[in-house]
Amino acid sequence: MPSSRRAILKHILSGLCTKMNRTKSVPTDVMETPLNRCLNTFDIALLGIGHMVGAGIYVLTGTVAKEMAGPGIILSFVLAGFISMLAALCYAEFGTRVPKAGSAYVYTYISMGEFWAFVIGWNILLEHMLGAASVARAWSGYVDSMLGGWIGNTTLELTGGIHEPGLAQYPDILAFLVCIVYAAALAGGVKATAVFNSLLTLVNIAVMVLVISVGFWYADTDNWSEAEGGFLPYGIGGVIAGAATCFYAFVGFDSIATSGEEAKNPSVSIPIATVLSLFVVTVGYILVSAALTLMIPISEINPAASLPEAFGQLNLSWAKYLISIGALCGMTTTLLGSLFALPRCMYAMASDGLLFSCFGKVNSTTQVPLLNLVVSGVLSACLALVFDLAKLVEFMSIGTLLAYTIVSASVIILRYRPMERIHTTIRVPALPSSPDDDDDDDEEVASQSSMDTSSPTSEMIEEVLAGRLKSQFRCLEPLLGRFEPGSVVSVAVMLFILLSFAICVELKVSWTQLYTGTWWALIIYGFIIFAASTCVAVMAVHNQNTRGLVFKVPLVPFVPALGIFCNILLMVHLDAVTWVRFFVWVCIGMVVYFLYGIRNSKEGEVCSSYSILMTTSEAGKVPWGSFKGSGQGKIKSGGKHSIFERFTGRSKADDKKSIVEESENEASGYS
Repeated sequence: MPSSRRAILKHILSGLCTKMNRTKSVPTDVMETPLNRCLNTFDIALLGIGHMVGAGIYVLTGTVAKEMAGPGIILSFVLAGFISMLAALCYAEFGTRVPKAGSAYVYTYISMGEFWAFVIGWNILLEHMLGAASVARAWSGYVDSMLGGWIGNTTLELTGGIHEPGLAQYPDILAFLVCIVYAAALAGGVKATAVFNSLLTLVNIAVMVLVISVGFWYADTDNWSEAEGGFLPYGIGGVIAGAATCFYAFVGFDSIATSGEEAKNPSVSIPIATVLSLFVVTVGYILVSAALTLMIPISEINPAASLPEAFGQLNLSWAKYLISIGALCGMTTTLLGSLFALPRCMYAMASDGLLFSCFGKVNSTTQVPLLNLVVSGVLSACLALVFDLAKLVEFMSIGTLLAYTIVSASVIILRYRPMERIHTTIRVPALPSSPDDDDDDDEEVASQSSMDTSSPTSEMIEEVLAGRLKSQFRCLEPLLGRFEPGSVVSVAVMLFILLSFAICVELKVSWTQLYTGTWWALIIYGFIIFAASTCVAVMAVHNQNTRGLVFKVPLVPFVPALGIFCNILLMVHLDAVTWVRFFVWVCIGMVVYFLYGIRNSKEGEVCSSYSILMTTSEAGKVPWGSFKGSGQGKIKSGGKHSIFERFTGRSKADDKKSIVEESENEASGYS
């Protein structure tokens, strides 16, 4: 009996790990969707620009220039834009692989497994909620500043204010109403939303061009002189701190990937729109910040409404009011972008069974998930009502950076995954359970798969060698060649993430010792850097799988690895309270996942534990803890392997034995 209990516990834990690490299988026809595929490249690019150009340029620019970086805000935007571009390239490649709603959540589900996908998806929901709430709060604050503070003063007189730490000074009723009204506007359908967003974005771009042109016309280079503090009044540290804050201004390009399920030609539109929108926004931010700091000294910048007040000081009242209109248009498009992406992420998770099924329904008339839109609008409005803008922005950054890190890691993992596993994971639907039809089904799947077309000899060779050592590194075969193809790279990616985190913590905690050359700090730091570099080298000595990709991230694994390191560097420098709030939110998500998501996942139905306990033949047909959807007793899909098998390449054939049979074998062994 003790041996039977041990066997039962072992199988239960094995089944739990299998469920947590199962990966998503996308149907062969990835273009099939209940949503409306009506967006072209221009619509998607303007959606991304509109989502990014809002509170970041009209509110954040003045704050960073005055309090953090001075004219060095230009370098802050360059650095933040570079880090965002590293992540954007990874999003663009995934957008061509899997044109589905859900963005980073779907990408993680395909490459890293269900548990990490839920963690990312759960944090993306928070990211978009906080994004909508923060922009609504900024929208309200901008209108209030134009009215001379009348809204805030009146609300304080009527309510008496809120006197709790971490909350706003007063309940922002206007921000609450803005969220509700714009959520209702999105219910009209995606095409109407895209047209409205495009008009407002074009107005916003025109205002930016006006700011840049007039600003440089009235530019005074003396404002960058030593008398005013110089170009870097806060030093390089101020530039880096400003970059961490300016990163918020680039949050939003992932809404482009979220719209992949509503794009007419996602394999072309997603990468073009992603790179184009981020380039336009980065150039715009740099030029606007340069114009602002050249027009007036940084000491005279008003952080609440920097651009209108700057033109007001130059007695350009007409420009002041035009900029205010552009600011409201810009923040409106940013708010629309967050409220557009949030319901679709909820829909993607609910469609996979990880969130409640009611969130997976799409209205047949508008082809929009209306319930998700209602819930998104109400929750965002409640956050905007009581929370302060600064707290919302700070809390939002950590979830965004985590998503960017996982997407970058997923690109590396899929690049080195063998073609057979790519087929079964991404392109091939679940095979029927009848063993008599295996041959016919295999031929049908081969004909359906978009990747199984005839290819030149070089592509066939690439397909065979994917995930294996390159020919010039065959000397490493005894060390790295005995594992399943692609598994060594997966382990190297995980180790690199942990070592990058250690490097960033070491930089933050022991910077003084490193700067002064303390021997123990240099030894520890040197060892960690060597280990991290070795992980990247291990990835690079393997053959990649690039067949079928319309857009490819250049210099893999170096570009995604650099993106991972930069994202972790910014995460480490966030406030400790932000980390505590983040872990509280993740714990709430774990309750939802383990009580609902893991039991209702659409990747298959849980096998009857009673039948497996009692019947050896049934145990041989279905691996313990696996799902019927794509297993059929043979672990064909790379996504259905346990984490042990996927990282080491060793099988667990014993898991197919019934527990009763295993306990009998153990008993006979003792006799």
